[in-house]
Amino acid sequence: MTNSKKNGKSVSVEPTLLKISDELSLRYGKSGNGPPLVLLHTIRTQLEYFQALVPLLVEKFTVYAVDLPGHGHSPINRSAQYDEPYMRTAIVGFREALDLRDVTIVGESIGAVVALTVAADVPDRVRAVYAFNTYDYETRYGDGIRRGNWFANMIIGALQIPVFGAVGAALENRVILRKVMGGGYADPRKLPADLVAEFDASGRRPHYGYVARKVLSAWRSWSKAHERYHGVKAPVTLIYGDKDWSRIPERERTKAALGDARLITLRYTGHFSAVENPKEVASIILRD
Repeated sequence: MTNSKKNGKSVSVEPTLLKISDELSLRYGKSGNGPPLVLLHTIRTQLEYFQALVPLLVEKFTVYAVDLPGHGHSPINRSAQYDEPYMRTAIVGFREALDLRDVTIVGESIGAVVALTVAADVPDRVRAVYAFNTYDYETRYGDGIRRGNWFANMIIGALQIPVFGAVGAALENRVILRKVMGGGYADPRKLPADLVAEFDASGRRPHYGYVARKVLSAWRSWSKAHERYHGVKAPVTLIYGDKDWSRIPERERTKAALGDARLITLRYTGHFSAVENPKEVASIILRD
């Protein structure tokens, strides 16, 4: 169970599994009232990533926070590629299974890429897209994460090495995870210990290292997603932390691919804005 607080009151989300196909099921939590809003998390996290954001949205929206395929506690399929097309197909299937219409999609990092490509695939079902720190600019394995700090560059870069990479992924622990993820924060102290513990626990599931390496090895698919952005018909808001891993020309390229998308920059915020700056994230979504 995921517990958050809103005005001093607990907002409980009891995650459940939704079967999309014989090979794919997704864990998700549902809370709130109003039109549907789907939350898609970052690379190497899960629906608990949004534990501080969900309570700020539930009075206006019915919020669906989803574990992307193989992430968190969604089942792992050892034959899946875990690239952008696979993630997109899964979320399109999620929408269809729950018959969500006029949906707002909010994504961060790879979740932002999937939010945009899903909106392109089902333009008549998406009301708006909020894409935070869109992870669509890589030119090498783990490029974005490796920009965080020297430690992240060393650890993530090593994961691509045959055999050694698989061993390294299996040896991930809470200390390593905190150091790598800390490179994505303007202030690493804002990465909550309980959240790191949750990510660490899910990362100990059998074959989780396989998923992590597959997502990273699919880096070309995240950059190629630009080719689908022209199909997005819903209004798009692009939001970047001023300390995000992406560079200004990369942000401008994404905005250009989306035509008249609105562009906002969050001050004193890194790649993980929903954790580091949830009130500002919520205010952008709620004021429209």
